[in-house]
Amino acid sequence: MAKLNLNRVDMPRQDPKVRAHNFDEVALGYSPEQAKEEATRCIQCPKRPCIAGCPVDIDIPEFIKAMSAGDLPEAARVLKDRNALPAICGRVCPQETQCEATCSIGKKGAPIAIGRLERFVADWERDNMPADSQSVTLPPPTGKRVAVVGSGPAGLSAAAEVARLGHDVTVFEALHVAGGVLMYGIPEFRLPKAIVQAEVEYVSSLGVKIELDSVVGKMMTTDELLNEEGYDAVFLGTGAGLPMFMNVPGENLNGVYSANEFLTRVNLMKAYLFPQYDTPVSVGKRVAVIGGGNVAMDSARCALRLGADKVYIIYRRSEEEMPARREEAENAQEEGIEFKLLTNPKQFLGNDQNWVVGMECYQMELGEPDDSGRRRPVVKEGSEFNIDVDVVIVALGTTPNPLIAATTPGLDTTRWGTVVVTDEATGRTVKDRVWAGGDIVTGAATVISAMGAGKRAAADIDAFLRG
Repeated sequence: MAKLNLNRVDMPRQDPKVRAHNFDEVALGYSPEQAKEEATRCIQCPKRPCIAGCPVDIDIPEFIKAMSAGDLPEAARVLKDRNALPAICGRVCPQETQCEATCSIGKKGAPIAIGRLERFVADWERDNMPADSQSVTLPPPTGKRVAVVGSGPAGLSAAAEVARLGHDVTVFEALHVAGGVLMYGIPEFRLPKAIVQAEVEYVSSLGVKIELDSVVGKMMTTDELLNEEGYDAVFLGTGAGLPMFMNVPGENLNGVYSANEFLTRVNLMKAYLFPQYDTPVSVGKRVAVIGGGNVAMDSARCALRLGADKVYIIYRRSEEEMPARREEAENAQEEGIEFKLLTNPKQFLGNDQNWVVGMECYQMELGEPDDSGRRRPVVKEGSEFNIDVDVVIVALGTTPNPLIAATTPGLDTTRWGTVVVTDEATGRTVKDRVWAGGDIVTGAATVISAMGAGKRAAADIDAFLRG
């Protein structure tokens, strides 16, 4: 029996001192030799626990087996059979808490680098296989029409699956480009926009029509799609794009951004290429980012690349409770971003022109666990101190835009504005012929969980349309 290789193959990355000043992709990907070496670590265990850890049920051992045998076209086929967006998932999904967390080898050493292998195969296919060779044989048309609202990960996944089942699908996207949060929320250095658009083109190749600049709730309602436009079912996948704030004094000062606005300007509107793209964004020299999730890391790393001299992450708990992927937090620290942990703003301070010039903060300590299971931060009385800043980015999470709920009678929502589904396994809402999935249901979560919700809803839509 071959000896287990317990050490994974490291993936090359840009040097921190170099990448902190450019928007090129940080992770450089495996070479063919590195990918094959990592793939051969898989022991093809009979129980295949990694599949159960994947929200979209990719046959992980099979695609890795094809890689080990040098059959990359087959590896790509296995991936695309369950996942319409593998190049995206290979880059931004938290494999360390999902498929890799259940890997058998991970009990004794480092788990197989499933995400890195997925990225390699997807990139190889895009670079080496012509589009017509990637086409899927579709079943005969059913004559049923499905409207998908939103072209983020949930919407794209649902649209691809419904189309592969033979139904006519149209995606309605409010912005001028498809991709949702993949385009406006995740920076170029983590997810190049050309990658996103290549995946969108693949979904389109399945026969999915994408209508841009189409704001459902303004230009047409969900009921009009069902009753006047002739759609047999509607899937709501509009995500959670409404920013949350702290509601502390000074939060309305100039120079205080929501992370949504800041990242949309930088990513979708390409402020990082100013003046080639005429999108202004004020960064200043001392930037504080409030929050500890992936969005906070993205915001801080963008600010650094845009020329800030000093960037702080302000987080009210300790590093152990930080929700960001460990890899992203480490990347930020390597690039020189300073983490001020157990710290929380009391108020933002402004000058006579109403521009932010500083923050008054509390020091915090951790008490008993709260509903999230993390220890609750408690203010240390008399611990106030000031930090000089000229830009603040608030990255505390998001909720769904209320537009859909406000214009869709009969749709149940929670007090947080999320849409209620009667069964998470199907995504059905209480409104007849309407399904929902992704962040509009869960609140801000991961790309892959939204894709899983889109796939599950697609299967139930298909069952409904076939009676």
